[in-house]
Amino acid sequence: MSRDYTIFLWLLKLGSLLNLYFIAQTASLASGAHAYVVISAQILFVVSAYRCLFPVRYEHNVVFHDSIFSSIFLTRLFATFSEIAYIFLFSHVLRVLNVDRVEWVNVLSWLMVVQVVVSQGFVWTAILTEQFEFYFYEELGWAFIFAANTIASAFLYLTANTRGGREILIELNLLFGILYLPWQTIHLTSLRAEAKRNRSEVGTNSRALGILWTDGLKRAVRVKNRRADAKSWGALIGLTWMTAYWATLIPIWTYYIVRVLTPR
Repeated sequence: MSRDYTIFLWLLKLGSLLNLYFIAQTASLASGAHAYVVISAQILFVVSAYRCLFPVRYEHNVVFHDSIFSSIFLTRLFATFSEIAYIFLFSHVLRVLNVDRVEWVNVLSWLMVVQVVVSQGFVWTAILTEQFEFYFYEELGWAFIFAANTIASAFLYLTANTRGGREILIELNLLFGILYLPWQTIHLTSLRAEAKRNRSEVGTNSRALGILWTDGLKRAVRVKNRRADAKSWGALIGLTWMTAYWATLIPIWTYYIVRVLTPR
């Protein structure tokens, strides 16, 4: 694996073209689909296209371009809306497929939405205070979200009498859970190790540990550390995360959900 991600970060921009294509395609489906389904998906596509063009990594304020658009603050602000929107969409899928109206499945689907909001609080706290352990708690929340999605989908797969081609959405949920949850376990382990390293570097009495939120906000707006090395971008975990989340898997999956949920 190359230690320089320059080529990869340039190629990542191709993901913006895919997202723009999905924006156009979902716009053409707007008349037949529920507005909140299309809007939730399009928020993801717009933000993913932006992140492909101007990638950043919150830890250490890493950017690829020294541009006003490569902003930790702006990217996180946009991502906050994007993540809530697409998890709402995924939770909506569970409720649609829950044809027998099993109450705990509906409750679990809404808990996914609650958890993604909680995770936004953790990641904002991590950015504004530079305490890396909050990134761990954010990602632990994502593990809960997709564990809940997988458990509910497994139940629906075994019990629900889903028709009209929508049963494939249950199968996709299960497939993603089988692949994602082990990967997320590795991710959480690396985040825990990085948080420990950060604590040892700054020291428990360092001002960085108790940094004022206003100072953290200024850093998120102004500080840009232009890097292209693998370590700064999270190495292989960071590469797979950016590719799947912004440029391929999540946008494709979201677009497919809109297509399947659109009445023909």
